[in-house]
Amino acid sequence: MIGWGLPMTKIALFGAGGKMGLRISKNLQDSDFQTAHVEVSPEGQQRLKAELAHSCIAPDQALEGAGVVVLAVPDTAIKAVAASIIDKVPAGAIVMCLDAAAPFAGHLPEREDVTYFVSHPCHPPIFNNENTTEERKDYFGGISATQGIVNALMQGPDEHYALGEKVGKTIFAPVARSHRVTVEQMALLEPGLSETVCASLLDIMREAMDEVVDRGVPKEAARDFLLGHMNILSAVIFKEVDGVFSDACNKAIEFGKPALMKDDWKRVFEPDEIADSIERIT
Repeated sequence: MIGWGLPMTKIALFGAGGKMGLRISKNLQDSDFQTAHVEVSPEGQQRLKAELAHSCIAPDQALEGAGVVVLAVPDTAIKAVAASIIDKVPAGAIVMCLDAAAPFAGHLPEREDVTYFVSHPCHPPIFNNENTTEERKDYFGGISATQGIVNALMQGPDEHYALGEKVGKTIFAPVARSHRVTVEQMALLEPGLSETVCASLLDIMREAMDEVVDRGVPKEAARDFLLGHMNILSAVIFKEVDGVFSDACNKAIEFGKPALMKDDWKRVFEPDEIADSIERIT
C-alpha cells in the first residue's frame, strides 16, 4: 500500500487549474497531503501559477508514488482521462471522482488492484448558523461556509474508506457532516433530486416571478415576496421550525400540485430514467 495513514500521503490532482481544481488546490495547501498538480491547458497552468503559485508537473511524475488520484475534470472527460492514466496508477491507490455520473455510467476502466471512490459536496444549506458576511456569501462551499459531503466507496477494501473520506473533508472544507452512500444512491441525489427535481422547480419559480412581473408587479416587490416566502415555507416544510400552513395555503397546495406536476413525476427516480439522465450528462 502507498501512503495509507501516513502524514504526507501524496495526491495527484488532475485538472488542478480548472474551476474546481483551483478550489481543491487551495484547500490542499495547508493539509496533511503532498499535492502534485497536473493541468493540460496553458490557461489553467497560468491560473494555478498566478493565484496559488503552484507549478504543474507531467502526469507520469505526478502518479509516481501517489496514494490518491483526484480527477477534478469534467464528467465528459473522466472516461478518457481515466483510461489514459490507469496503467500508471500505483497498485493500492485510490482513484477519486467528484461526481457519481461517470462512475455510475461505467466510464472507469477495469483495474482490480485500485480503489474507486466518489466524494461530492452537498453545498452550504439555506438553513445555517454562519456568522460573517463571507460565510453567508459562500454559496458553493469549500471556502468559509460549512457544508455536508456524500461519499461512496465504489470498489476496494472497506478500510480505504477512511482515507477517501479524509480527502473529501479536506478538499471540500469546512465540512460539518459526512455521509456514506452508494454510487447508486448518489446518482439518485444527483442528477435525480438536486438537478432534475430541485433545479427544475427553482427554474419554474423564477419563470413564475417573471410572469407576475410581466403582469404588472414591480420586479423588486416580486423578488422580495418570492424569496421571503421561499424562506418561511421551506422552514416549515423541512421542519426547521415548528409551524403549520394556513388553511388557505394548504388549499393552494392541494390545487397547485396537480396543476403543475404530472401524476407520475416520481418516475424521474426510476433506474432507467436516472441512467438516461446520466448518459445525457456524460
